Order: sequence, then C-alpha cells, then structure tokens
Amino acid sequence: MSLKKVIGQPKAIAMLLGMIQRHRIASSYLFCGEPGIGKKLTAIHFAKALNCLNAGDRAQGRKDAEATNENESGDGDACDVCTSCTKIDAGIHPDFLMVEPEDRIIKIDEIRMIEEALSYKPFEGRRKVIIIDEAESMNISAANAFLKTLEEPPADSVVILITARPGVLPDTVRSRCSRINFYPLSDDSCRQVLAGRYAGGDLALAVTLSMGRPGSAHTNDLREERDWFIDHLKNMLKAGKDGWTSREDMDRWFDQAVIIFRDLAALKITGASQIINIDLQDYLSELSKSVDLNVIIDLYQELNLVQGQLVYNLNKSITWNYTASLLRKGLSH
Repeated sequence: MSLKKVIGQPKAIAMLLGMIQRHRIASSYLFCGEPGIGKKLTAIHFAKALNCLNAGDRAQGRKDAEATNENESGDGDACDVCTSCTKIDAGIHPDFLMVEPEDRIIKIDEIRMIEEALSYKPFEGRRKVIIIDEAESMNISAANAFLKTLEEPPADSVVILITARPGVLPDTVRSRCSRINFYPLSDDSCRQVLAGRYAGGDLALAVTLSMGRPGSAHTNDLREERDWFIDHLKNMLKAGKDGWTSREDMDRWFDQAVIIFRDLAALKITGASQIINIDLQDYLSELSKSVDLNVIIDLYQELNLVQGQLVYNLNKSITWNYTASLLRKGLSH
C-alpha cells in the first residue's frame, strides 16, 4: 500500500505528499487524532515514500527498472515494490524504527535507543525514520531526554510522534513538531476499510460501532468488546467484585462506557434514531427508563473524568469500587 491508497484521510495525505514533492520535509511530525483512524498506517507509508528507491529515481528525472506504470507519475509516493518499501513493510529496514510503549510506558531506555539509532548516518535509505506510537506514554524522564533530540535533530532523519492525546505531551515537545491532524472516517470510508473482514449485517454493525475508527474493528470484535463491557456493568450494579484483570481492561471498559452513556442520553433526548448501539435499544431503554436525563449526563461526565485520570495509574480495585458506587447511585430505580 502507498500513501495514496490510505482510505479516509485525504487532507493529511495531500499535505504529506505535497511536502515530499516540494522537498520540504520537516525533521519531526506530530500525527494527532483518535485511535483507529490510520495514523500509524500513514506514518509507515510516509516512511516508505521518503525512502522509496523508485520515488528517488523519479525525483532525479530517471526511470528505475523496478518502476511500474502506476508509480511513474512523479508524485513522490511509494512504489510499494522496491526493496526499501518491502523491507519497511516487514519491519526489517535498517533505517526504520518503530517504538511502542511497554506496559503502557515509553521509558528513557527507549529514548536512548532512538538517540543511538539517529547517531548513525542512513545505511540504505535517504533518511532514517523513527515512529513513536502512543507518544503520550513517554514518562517525564523520557520526554525530557527526547526534547534534546527534537532541538538538535540529526541531518537526514525524520521522527514521527503518534498520539491520540496531544495535550498530555509537554508543550516543548509539541511546539517542535509539524502537526498533522487526522479525523474519524465517514461511514463509506469505514465500509471500504472493513469490507475485507466483515460482510452483510455484521459489516453494517461494525461500521456503526466503530464510530469512524475502523482500526478498532480490525483489531477487535466490537460486539464481543461491548458484550464484555455489559457483563462487567451488570456485575458493578450488583456490587460484584473487581472484574478487571489489568490496566488494559480498565481502558477498554471506560472506552465502552462513554459510548453507552452517550446512547442513554440520546434515548432520552431524541429516541432510538440517534443511538449507536441500536441492537441494544431494549436493554438501554430498560436501564434508563426511570433515570433523569441530568443524572445520565452527570454520570457521563464523571466517567469521562475518571477515564482521564487513568494515565496516573489509578488503583484498579479502588477505581472499580468507586465507579460501581457512582453507577449504582445514579441508575438505581
């Protein structure tokens, strides 16, 4: 896949291709947007375009023997067939590095690894490309150490920070990056992305539940995720014991909770026409039938507040009990 084939992000793709065509590549980028909308996919294909052997030949007015008719347009995009493109796809290109959080944290050791990688000149490609996924996961020491890299970027290098929460990153880090915004996809674009995995009614439900974030429906069965959430919600309302097994479970639960409570509010305001979980209409109606709209909105805001605090590694059992208490108080009939 090349940049042009990334679905649903025309503005971001046009900006990146324009920078390549004008030879105005920044040393660092900040790719911002919700999870599951193509930020990491775009970053990988941008890395391919920057190092594509055929794109480089086209830029110099030459035609490489590997170039295909589709990629002779001179737009600076990746050819997707040269050795550089295929190595980046496989994650084995010596000038390409993907850094992701371990146990939800990017530590200073990872930043030192990046600094070491950037200390060498490109081995095969034109540029070294470092992608840091979930960049907001950098701890304070890591963020401070990384700032020096951004202030004194090595020549022939590009660093791409990917985040769904840019506000968590220090201002000093954000200000040194060229920001590219990504947006939730339309239903038609989601349908294109998910057509290979789902069909018929399952595809329609997956598009609805993904809410413009088809990547979430590619990596998880959203119906199973939702059923898992409902089981835990019922357990909370019965004062059951902590059912979360990890910090990841906490994140998953709150991601679903804000959607469900959004639907509860929509039911009160507009009826079923505006709810996302349309197949749960009967359950949601029963859950909220004797609850005032203001109470639902208050609960929604409380859940959003707790979710925002998860970054501080809240105690799992205490968070479960606090959340369950809020829900029992608000939803009791």
